[in-house]
Amino acid sequence: MADQIIGIDVGGTFTDLFVLDPVAQQVSILKVPSTRGEEARGFLDGVLRASPQVARIASIVHGTTVATNALLERKVARCGLITTRGFRDVLEMRRRDRPQTWGLTGSFTPVITRDLRLEVTERVLADGSVHTAVNLEEVRTAALALLAAGCQSVCVFFINSFANFGNEQAAVAEVRRHWPNQYVTASHEVLPEIREFERCSTAVLNACLQPVVGQYLNQLAEELRQRDFAGDFLIVQSSGGVMSAATASELPVRTALSGPAAGVIACAQIAQASGFANVITGDVGGTSFDVSLILDGQAALAAQTSIAYGMVVRAPMIQIETIGAGGGSIAAIDGAGLLCVGPESAGSNPGPACYGRGGTRATLTDANVVLGRIDASRPIGGGLLGELNVELARAAIETQIAQPLGLDVWRAAEAILTVANARMAGAIRLVSIERGHDPRKFAYMPFGGGGALHACAMLREVGVDAAIIPRYPGVTSALGCVLADLRHDRVQTLSILLADLAAHSLLARIEVMRAECEQRLDAARAPFERRIEAIELDMLYVGQTHTLSVPVSRAELTREGLQLAFESTYKKAFARTLSGIAVRIINLRYALVGVRPKFDLRMLAPARAIAPATARAPTTAPTPTATPAPHLEASIGSRKVYHAGAWHDAQVYARLELPTAFELSGPAILEQSDTTTWLEPGFAARVDDLGNLIVRKESITS
Repeated sequence: MADQIIGIDVGGTFTDLFVLDPVAQQVSILKVPSTRGEEARGFLDGVLRASPQVARIASIVHGTTVATNALLERKVARCGLITTRGFRDVLEMRRRDRPQTWGLTGSFTPVITRDLRLEVTERVLADGSVHTAVNLEEVRTAALALLAAGCQSVCVFFINSFANFGNEQAAVAEVRRHWPNQYVTASHEVLPEIREFERCSTAVLNACLQPVVGQYLNQLAEELRQRDFAGDFLIVQSSGGVMSAATASELPVRTALSGPAAGVIACAQIAQASGFANVITGDVGGTSFDVSLILDGQAALAAQTSIAYGMVVRAPMIQIETIGAGGGSIAAIDGAGLLCVGPESAGSNPGPACYGRGGTRATLTDANVVLGRIDASRPIGGGLLGELNVELARAAIETQIAQPLGLDVWRAAEAILTVANARMAGAIRLVSIERGHDPRKFAYMPFGGGGALHACAMLREVGVDAAIIPRYPGVTSALGCVLADLRHDRVQTLSILLADLAAHSLLARIEVMRAECEQRLDAARAPFERRIEAIELDMLYVGQTHTLSVPVSRAELTREGLQLAFESTYKKAFARTLSGIAVRIINLRYALVGVRPKFDLRMLAPARAIAPATARAPTTAPTPTATPAPHLEASIGSRKVYHAGAWHDAQVYARLELPTAFELSGPAILEQSDTTTWLEPGFAARVDDLGNLIVRKESITS
């Protein structure tokens, strides 16, 4: 019987798997090496190791970085653009921005070169009226010319197709009659929204990704089918929802930031189950530090993001800020003699110097190894990396950092961590303080292979209330794949005055959107318990440029209801309203969520608990004198760890063996196959009912 659910997140170093068996009420985790450039091989290796009997798998949910990596590395398909005469340079002109904000240097090369951006005769006006019908003969000639130029995919983008897609629809139909594959993108099918650059960029990036992501997903589906997999194959979207592999192949641009988004979804559910509604998440991977904010149990969604300069994607996605501060981030002395960490990374191959694969440059991981925070004989990944080489790490730091700065190797290594921690803290402040949130009212949830090594540093640097270290931090994104709901989003530009709104017309548009979303959900074939809809309107006062997203219910879809909803949202954002000024509705946004069956997160909890006499309330920080009797039994030894300019004897624990309600004080090291936790002196931790580690500063007693 097919009963297993597997979440898979493919990272740069490891492919992480979270396996749920709801019948047996068991979970397991697994890491296998990623195969960069051949991600499908690492994916399939992980599936076969996690469940040799593939027929037992009911569903596989995949968080993929294929789209993100393809865009960042410009390894996308050769693509052509067919557009309205006079608008071939929209993609290149952008918003008249520049790579260096305060300088006149820098350059930008669009993903489609100018010779592959062809124009045809057509014109729809902004009000939707057809000024000039599309010349289909020119469309046919352009399509054949792009094919002759070696294009694998094509995008059709007409200037005002958001208002009336008739011309664009006719052109796409003509292109598809001559195009040899399914990789044809129509801008109105991807983003029927005002603002020509954002729509053009999103549609073009979708077309460039279709062959890359489509071939990858088709290969996975075929390999799984050959091994008797008959379950659901789902892909995580940037919004944190999941969709069918077929939809992902059609709309691959919605999979950018797929993996990090899954991690945020897992953090939101774990934190809420643990009694924390407000959380800042921090994913420390091999190359980056990804930060997001969860408020009142909900991850913040953004309408658009930039994958890299000039590569704008306008689609619902979880707000994630990324900096180059991961385990492989390279430490170096810059031209001014200052120590820098990142954004350049050693990656997984050759990787940090301690990997012994030919890497010679000092990294954040090398610093953690040299200072004793990572046990070289037991690296994460269950030994997949083999034993780490401390001497190579020490030599790299000695020659590249310590000697130029006049420090000993230990202080140099700690300086690397100090700089990296400061950069991570800055990213946390960016998503909290700079957006009007007090970090003291939030908990911090680190995940990824390196997040738990820096948890106490973030508490010190930022002043968050506590740290919640999940049971399996290194596979949190894979867990998020299992937890994520099905979701499909639609948007339509209205651009009407609120005073002119006809409620019945708005409801009719919503019903059309709902029907399309329901079709997408049903096509995924995955079980879900119920449907939830979300309606938002992008609104502004007449004369303003930027909109506010106003969430509304169906009961509020009247002029009076929408006026009150807009004023309430506006007042929350700006502490005032502008009476007497008309309100305009720009866009209608609709999302339909298929809520998937949830498993009880208590399945992650330790199998045993310590005696009630030693247990504490989860909101009370352990004191240094409260060391329960099982303390010595749980420790598996001790080792020297360098911290704050001195060596400390740190107790070492097998974290997954610690019982519920167990308490400990730093300095301590907690090891598990997917990560290592460093508990600094002056901090205490407690294992909660879900197996999370709740870390706070110790109480000071007189």
